[in-house]
Amino acid sequence: MEVIQKLERRREVRGRVTLMKKGLLDFHDIKANILDRIHELLGRGVSLQLISATSPNPGPIGEVAYLEKWVSTISSLTTPATDVEFSITFDWDETMGVPGAFIIKNHHHSQFYLKTLTIEHIPGHGPVKFLCNSWVYPVHRYAYDRVFFANKAYLPCETPEPLRRFREQELIVLRGKGFGRLKEWDRVYDYACYNDLGSPDNGPNSARPVLGGGSQFPYPRRGRTGRPHTKTDPKTESRLPLLCVKKIYVPRDEQFGHVKFSDFLAYAVKSVSQVMLPEITSLCDKTFNEFDTFEDVLRIYKGCIKLPSDSLVKKLRELVPYELVRELIRNDGERFLKFPLPDVIKESKRAWRTDEEFAREMLAGVNPVIIQRLQDFPPVSKLDPNAYGDQTSSIRATDIENSLDGLTINEAIQEKKLFILDHHDALMPYISRINSTNTKTYASRTLLFLQDDGTLKPLAIELSLPHPQGEQHGAVSKVFVPAKEGSAASVWQLAKAYVAVNDSGYHQLVSHWLHSHAVIEPFVIATHRQLSILHPIYKLLKPHFKDTMHINALARHLLISAGGVLEKTVFPGKFSMEMSAFTYKSWVFPDQALPADLLKRGMAVQDSSYPHGLKLVIEDYPYAVDGLEIWEAIETWVTEYCNFYYTSSEMVEEDDELQNWWKEIRNEGHGDLKDRPWWGEMKTREELIQSCTIIIWLASAFHAAVNFGQYPYAGYLPNRPTVSRRFMPELGTPEYEELKSNPDLAFLKTITAQFQTLLGVSLIEILSRHSTEEVYLGQSENTEWTLDVEPLKAFDRFSEKLMEIESNITKRNKDERLKNRNGPVKVPYTLLYPNTSDHSKEGGLTGKGIPNSISI
Repeated sequence: MEVIQKLERRREVRGRVTLMKKGLLDFHDIKANILDRIHELLGRGVSLQLISATSPNPGPIGEVAYLEKWVSTISSLTTPATDVEFSITFDWDETMGVPGAFIIKNHHHSQFYLKTLTIEHIPGHGPVKFLCNSWVYPVHRYAYDRVFFANKAYLPCETPEPLRRFREQELIVLRGKGFGRLKEWDRVYDYACYNDLGSPDNGPNSARPVLGGGSQFPYPRRGRTGRPHTKTDPKTESRLPLLCVKKIYVPRDEQFGHVKFSDFLAYAVKSVSQVMLPEITSLCDKTFNEFDTFEDVLRIYKGCIKLPSDSLVKKLRELVPYELVRELIRNDGERFLKFPLPDVIKESKRAWRTDEEFAREMLAGVNPVIIQRLQDFPPVSKLDPNAYGDQTSSIRATDIENSLDGLTINEAIQEKKLFILDHHDALMPYISRINSTNTKTYASRTLLFLQDDGTLKPLAIELSLPHPQGEQHGAVSKVFVPAKEGSAASVWQLAKAYVAVNDSGYHQLVSHWLHSHAVIEPFVIATHRQLSILHPIYKLLKPHFKDTMHINALARHLLISAGGVLEKTVFPGKFSMEMSAFTYKSWVFPDQALPADLLKRGMAVQDSSYPHGLKLVIEDYPYAVDGLEIWEAIETWVTEYCNFYYTSSEMVEEDDELQNWWKEIRNEGHGDLKDRPWWGEMKTREELIQSCTIIIWLASAFHAAVNFGQYPYAGYLPNRPTVSRRFMPELGTPEYEELKSNPDLAFLKTITAQFQTLLGVSLIEILSRHSTEEVYLGQSENTEWTLDVEPLKAFDRFSEKLMEIESNITKRNKDERLKNRNGPVKVPYTLLYPNTSDHSKEGGLTGKGIPNSISI
């Protein structure tokens, strides 16, 4: 009788599994496909077992079921890698209720990317959807069962009892053992210091200090790989050969998808060709590795074949099956084997040299996050006077008082009209060492005045060097003021170039790398180690972590390592990363919130009568105006989302996973700063909302603001040179005579050399491109990312708000009264244009769009 009852309770439940087989970029791995078919024919298939979320019985695991018709269903061996759908039939006992998870075992030869499992109908419940998006390796690679959960969010205390142990076991797996070399199939998220930047076995010039783990060079943590240490230095991790990009350990699910990696390689191939062609041409030039005129610079963008952009070519391009090839033959008007013309010189080849544009880019360029309001005159230093002497600015009242539209200096300060771009303190401790190399540069301060039309006017530039008798004796400085004619005007242009060099290096190493890429990685690691995939905060943050660990690993391998591209193209050279560690000492997590940052820099004052509760000191500050709208939209979305799951602050405090997450971020991920008083305790909903808002802001909008404008503004390197090779010419020297007779040549001899220019431009072209699979803020890769209706509605409102902001930005850019929106170069400010409404998947050098995550 009992057997009959069991049989009566059993139902055949149909399901569909969507997956993608292992491939190489866009191409199928033919060998793996053949071997998998052989395994299938030998009865070694892919099995699944459903796990109940509601059964009161112990061990609520269903019968084993297999994917059906693998051999006949699997796609062509030669077509591009695509999704394949399989049927599966489960025997499901009705008393087990609703499945909330499943176990999958891959008995094939090779791995596949599991996307979804959809159960068409559970009696009494309806369909059940599992969003998996994970690589599943053959079963012998794991010492545990691969478990996937339905897309329903649960706080730890709300987890259905049958799922609780699976939830806990999965987190234990993801944390790993803390030792040993990690393999590609390992799914371990763990921490390590930046001890992988140098290669001391290749000699002392290739050695670099370990960043993180001490007070001298504090740094955020990176993902651990477990590679062996070098023979010369037991503290330094060995490095892989340069071309072994695919062998760098990053958890497999954190690596680029095949489309993104194809895009990335296409950009790299294109950039190498664009570097080599001018270099080969320069072999016949009278001045090897030098630009002799600005026309020489323009030649790297001119000539060659302009790829057609008509609709017919676009349709033909869409027929090309492979992403790598499609990206090499873009039809957006770019020239084949030539750099695209940067936006900053599209309308005018000389507007970038104006004082107005020089100042405007501090508000609407690629690094609009440094300028601050001047509150003391002369500007003061925060450097330790015992180590660096008196570093007070040498700019005097007589240098600027005649340029303040009739105001005194005190009146201009009181009326909030004086501003400063201050790179003095960040650079001065390193200037002597930097100048011991081929670089010759200064630490700079630039004073500016806010005019009645809302634009900034440069007043003076101070260029400083350490005292020749030692740093402890202070600085030796020279002050330069604007000039329109003669050699004084040429000197002023050079002074602005030294400022641009400072700003370019600081932007790349601090604003871009440290303050977005590096500081976010510990949050990525901690989220996977401490928050279950079932946790609502995991679901909130996960889209904003896509590809970040992989792009950071590639950066350590190719860019920021000893002799890497960044060391070769920015002025601090081999001191670059060490200098960013010096800056990390003053990093404050709560100050990364945009409103807090604006208040700290004096660029806004609190005023409840204004939107966002802030009154901007410069009303036409494009980064801040657009940014505050984005910030408020993110904050509103996060607030609605968190309040749905946490109805009180007590629930935040009692959430063990959340508390462990925050504790680990503070003590491990950012452990060098763990004793700072500004860390919150994560005891209230307000703290949770603020922290999540900051994380999403940094990973999306902030990174977009400091990254995707690189090519539009710095693709023409005279506008933002990255290196200066000689000091300001002194009166009576041959260099000064050259400056008088040929100021353009003197300028070009001072800034970045030709090969460094080409290398730098090729790098920022890659960094500035959007991938064709970009997911923008307010978009989701899957509309069924949660089963909870209210969060889905809140996300829809968030998307609608972002599209409203798109309209606002477009209107502001057309308002001729807002002169900082376009400037003399006529480049509209679109770096914080969300692009939520764009589903074209075109990508490219658009100069707009806020991706969900730091993925380039």
